[in-house]
Amino acid sequence: MVTSESPKDPAADQIRTVLDGRWADVRQHLRADPDFPVAVPALELGLDEHRARTLDACRALAGSDFVLGAVPPEQGGTGDLGGSITGLEMLGHGDLSVMIKAGVQFGLFGGAISNLGTARHHDAHLQDALQLDLPGAYAMTETGHGSDVQSLLTTATHDPETDEIVIHSPSPAARKDYIGGAARDARMAAVFAQLVVAGEDHGVHCVLVPIRDEEGRAMPGVTITDCGPKMGLRGVDNGRLMFDQVRVPRQNLLNRYGDIDDEGNYTSPIESKNRRFFTMLGTLVRGRITVGAGAGAAARSALAVAIEYGLHRTQFHYPDGEHEVVILDYRGHQRKLLPRLARSYALALAQNAIIARMHDIAVGAESSENAQRELEARAAGLKAVTTWHATDTIQACREACGGAGYMSANRFTDLKADTDVFATFEGDNTILLQLVAKGMLTNYQADFADLDTAGAILFGARQLSTSVIEHTIGGSLIQRLLSGAPGRDGDDALRDRGGQLALFEDRESHMTETLAMRLRRSGDDGSDSFRVFNDAQDHLLEAAHAHMDRVVLEAFVTALDDAAQGPGRDLLEKVCDLFVLSSVEENRAWYLEHGRLSAGQAKGVVARVNELCDELRPHASTLVDAFGIPDEWLTTEMMDDLAQF
Repeated sequence: MVTSESPKDPAADQIRTVLDGRWADVRQHLRADPDFPVAVPALELGLDEHRARTLDACRALAGSDFVLGAVPPEQGGTGDLGGSITGLEMLGHGDLSVMIKAGVQFGLFGGAISNLGTARHHDAHLQDALQLDLPGAYAMTETGHGSDVQSLLTTATHDPETDEIVIHSPSPAARKDYIGGAARDARMAAVFAQLVVAGEDHGVHCVLVPIRDEEGRAMPGVTITDCGPKMGLRGVDNGRLMFDQVRVPRQNLLNRYGDIDDEGNYTSPIESKNRRFFTMLGTLVRGRITVGAGAGAAARSALAVAIEYGLHRTQFHYPDGEHEVVILDYRGHQRKLLPRLARSYALALAQNAIIARMHDIAVGAESSENAQRELEARAAGLKAVTTWHATDTIQACREACGGAGYMSANRFTDLKADTDVFATFEGDNTILLQLVAKGMLTNYQADFADLDTAGAILFGARQLSTSVIEHTIGGSLIQRLLSGAPGRDGDDALRDRGGQLALFEDRESHMTETLAMRLRRSGDDGSDSFRVFNDAQDHLLEAAHAHMDRVVLEAFVTALDDAAQGPGRDLLEKVCDLFVLSSVEENRAWYLEHGRLSAGQAKGVVARVNELCDELRPHASTLVDAFGIPDEWLTTEMMDDLAQF
């Protein structure tokens, strides 16, 4: 682990330069910030005290550079969206309650005003939201509908007599649920509801609805209840909202994509209801990217603690009977931690790539609708695989620290509890992988926006004759490596970077093409489309996993190519090899079943993973130092104890 200063090991410094990426200055600034909100292990506070502490920390962040970065200059921000998301990612190393509360306030509530509203909303509310003078909530999820946002039950009905919008919850299933900020602090909510104008339903839109007055009392017609204690994120005040004919001015409709004019007529620049809906949600893709970033940071924190523990804790003796074995010297312990370390590196670099792409699209460097669709799909997939990785890694790290890992003072209880929900908010991971598959089969074309996910997947499968791999990260580099790769059946393929890329690409292509064939065959003769889609869902999800493995590897390879020559890059090459080989090992059954590996080659993969663990073991401390997590952010009781030995 490191202080806020540069690591002492030159290799760690070189690697950290690669990991820090394009917004390294943001990371360094926060590492050196004495007011950075660090988690306090075993924090024993009551619910209200913990929530108050979290709000105070968010107030300290209000108006900061990375908060203002999420807003373009014409709205009073700096337009540094990449820096803003990177700042929120760094909070994933600290207090995750603060990260989520800040994400809701500045990213979701502020983002809804910024991205879905127009000048009247920006002038009236945006700066108050960014300065936390107007605490807000983002009220989308309902008790009866989570991932299926298009089917929300809450209504927003225009009343032409009073020129107001009436917000109503028609049934208990329409209750807005798990809403961050609703239980205690929020005074206004960005409420997603079915907009009804002159008796016609125009689909889901967002309306700003005051839910509390200045004294904190619920507004007339608004019922607020507290979700109460949760598994984790105790500092976030999740609540529930019900609306009983709550009236707000027509001007409270966030009207960038749909408006009601003075005569009570609905207008929109996007004619299709479905396309309008997906366009609205697409502007809020940063939430998924932020959640994935925070999960990756939490996983790296867990690895930093567990690997340092493994370098100090001894267990049993060497044959000489005099020296005890450091537990990270055991192959089983190495295999528990080092492949997960390699995947954490790969995901961190993929995260850097998607933040850069999101930033470039936001500032207009890329403007095609196709690029936006591809970004949305990749954000969905990366959020899914990173949050699952975090859950798996934090548990493995907890076990790697034995009884010490079970103590609250040593961080793992909070890391586990706080990140567990990441797999199901900002989109359930299984649903998100279906969105990835939709993109794979439709090539992200806007033509399919009018179809639901199942319909687009089935229609796309009928059009697909052969899958085309788009190298959206490091395109020319990846193509050059693939062109120079040895034969895919040779033993050298797994040791050659181009051969590794080809192996990942081959798996994705085969799974996509066979999925399309399967759907086409089953979908003939007027078959039940839901049954066809449902029967192939396991295949579809595995294809999406294969796609994300390939995308993540391309991000790693591209970052390696950009890295300066030196011992840091040499180490990163081995880490990349371990990511590749451990991924192939995990999917050996598929490679064997489909003739991509012989039995001998499959055994060789296992042996090579062992070799790489052995080669990386002497550099384990360097590799976690390179994360650049200051010691004071990771202070734990067990590390203090080990320092006494």
